[in-house]
Amino acid sequence: MKEIAESFRRHRFLFTELVKRDFKKKYKRTYLGMLWSVLSPLLTLLVMRIVFTTFFGSSIEHYTIYLFCGNIVWAYFSEATNGGMSALMDNSSIFSKINVPKYLFLFSRNVSALINFSMTFVVFLIFCLIDGVTITPYFLALLYPILCLVIFNVGIGLILSAMFIFFRDVQYLWSVFLTLLMYLSAIFYNPAQFGAFERVFLLNPVYVYIKYFRHVVIGVNGVAPGLPSVQYHLLALGYAVVAFAIGALIYKKMNHKFLYYV
Repeated sequence: MKEIAESFRRHRFLFTELVKRDFKKKYKRTYLGMLWSVLSPLLTLLVMRIVFTTFFGSSIEHYTIYLFCGNIVWAYFSEATNGGMSALMDNSSIFSKINVPKYLFLFSRNVSALINFSMTFVVFLIFCLIDGVTITPYFLALLYPILCLVIFNVGIGLILSAMFIFFRDVQYLWSVFLTLLMYLSAIFYNPAQFGAFERVFLLNPVYVYIKYFRHVVIGVNGVAPGLPSVQYHLLALGYAVVAFAIGALIYKKMNHKFLYYV
């Protein structure tokens, strides 16, 4: 960690410029610019609200916020991992000529995704007030799953970016996997309807973070809003640490081979 911190210090200017470039590049030649960071999840929320309210909304209190919790967490995860996957290939023309830490490109994509998430999160809080959800001091606890998500997304990004260098098919496989994972993340339905089978959903890290948001904001399955159990906190942290450790290990083993495949 000391080595990484020192590397960041030496390449701070490059990292800052990469974040600015990634953020501007996403909205290049668009009329609304960064407003799409807010409009995109809102439009998705609107579609889900219209389509799924009849089937699932009648049994879930504050269904709009229920959807919003799932939507913003999922959007952040999807953007960060998709961006992280192509980070090395998209910047191969830089690190093939200049000796810089390659993980800076991945981290810059994650920071850009985090900025987009932050803007959407502000809108999320406004929607909570509109929907009659009381903003309590417990909302500060949402920093915990957000931090876990940052670490988790970086870990998955490290894995995907390394694999994408060697196997271009990864982008198509990941796209299919994301579709499957989205439906298994209980964004628009309540997994409690499956009875004891609900515990299987906890094998999905994205669902774990979504449920944490819902637990704090609106409560889950009749339980008043508040903090999840200590075990749940450890589970959320465990997924983040394991993903990051695996990603860091793969990156370290494959780092010296990247230049031969870009």
